[in-house]
Amino acid sequence: MERADENLLPAVYKEVSVAFNVGPTDLGYLNFLMNFLKSIASPLAGILALHYDRPAVLAIGTVFWALSTGAVGVSQHFGQLAFWRAVNGLGLAIVIPALQSFIADSYKDGTRGAGFGLLSLIGAVGGIGGSVVATLMAGKDYWGLPGWRLAFIMVALLSLIIGILVYLYSTDPRRIPGNHLLDDDDYERLHLSNKDVLPPPSIWMDSWVATRSVMKVKTFQIIVLQGIIGSLPWTAIVFFTMWFELIGFDNRSSAALNSLFAIGCASGAFLGGVLADRLSRRYPDSARIMCAQFSAFMGIPFSWILLTVIPQSTDYWLAYAVTLFFMGITISWCATSANNPMFAEVVPPKHRTMIYAFDRAFEGSFASLAAPAVGLVTERIYGYDAKTVNIANGSAEGAYALSRGLLTMMIVPFGVCVLFYSPLYLVFKRDRDNTKFAAYDTVVVQGNDLVPLGTWGLLDFLCLKGVSMSLSSDITCKKKRITEKKLTQISMQGFTNIASTET
Repeated sequence: MERADENLLPAVYKEVSVAFNVGPTDLGYLNFLMNFLKSIASPLAGILALHYDRPAVLAIGTVFWALSTGAVGVSQHFGQLAFWRAVNGLGLAIVIPALQSFIADSYKDGTRGAGFGLLSLIGAVGGIGGSVVATLMAGKDYWGLPGWRLAFIMVALLSLIIGILVYLYSTDPRRIPGNHLLDDDDYERLHLSNKDVLPPPSIWMDSWVATRSVMKVKTFQIIVLQGIIGSLPWTAIVFFTMWFELIGFDNRSSAALNSLFAIGCASGAFLGGVLADRLSRRYPDSARIMCAQFSAFMGIPFSWILLTVIPQSTDYWLAYAVTLFFMGITISWCATSANNPMFAEVVPPKHRTMIYAFDRAFEGSFASLAAPAVGLVTERIYGYDAKTVNIANGSAEGAYALSRGLLTMMIVPFGVCVLFYSPLYLVFKRDRDNTKFAAYDTVVVQGNDLVPLGTWGLLDFLCLKGVSMSLSSDITCKKKRITEKKLTQISMQGFTNIASTET
């Protein structure tokens, strides 16, 4: 339903343009408002997920987007439409990071690509449904109500029902004792990091600590940097439906082309995730990065063929269909094969929602500029004029101008994205290993409780320096995991004596 909601407005750009007498730039600003709010409000999901079960967080976000989607459908002025589109972004900001961390906690390290791919595949079904239904309904009236308005109201009602069901019947993986879907390392890290051994900090202090922890991870910094650029083409793609209709394709033909592209993207996301999972077992430090670079590179030739090589005529529907399908299969790997699985490996389990939230915050806030940028390039450089272009009957001049605007916002970002993945070959392994080490030896015993010492405690420091020290008669630490069972044998006084002696 989240993907269906996102695809509604782009699918009816033509009808909205006519109803409110606006052009590509104004339509781009609508998309900008939603994406910008969705981005800057994403950390709210991380804060909520630190202290509340994620099904409740998902339900809250779903209610926000359901109410705002229904309000979009009954808006009478462009200002109202813009306001409710922004509120819609707030709801999506809460849902998306919480859902991503939910998936990350539900799959082992070597299978997360398939998990995120399956999520993308299911989401694509909703996206296709929302886009196709909205496009087909847009040209008709139902009981005196324009079809595009009714489509928004229908999706709002369905979203509200889904939100209620999620709250009532979903269980947070963190609350499942002995979760068999987590591997041994993940389960032990999760158990230790969630141990209630100190008085709970304030929600703001806890959030600040999580934020600082996430921001220091080099892998996060690099993926966000490439994502800021790599998200631009995907934001520009929302104009595909309008471009098809300017070429002269009717609603059915445009919906079919969008569906083929969406099916290709869904299949490709799952394929890329599964392929990266298998390759990562053989090349754990580089396979996911290589898959992402291949996928980003393929966006360059396919964008060129789609927007410049194929003649912009309704006689070439089949050529557009084949190109869009294979383009979708090859350019949709990055998130499922690399970004999302790698994020889950470089932070502790309790910080996963936060890292996905800040990824959305940084990437989405900059990528949201792509939609109005396409409109500005189309109108200012290539001469698109909303007042003279006849959208209803198609326009060769308008289609040409829009295609060149799209090309500008796709070719260059895809190329830069390929280059920006390269530093991950140097930093990903180190960040992943740091997270695994940090989870086990950051506690000592005080009475009957396990007390955290910090992300890198003194035990870590001594062990990684190669210092061999006897913590009890049967425990020796030399770059080895310290489990909770062994830690119960260590006294606080004994640890203090060891620390003062060795340092």
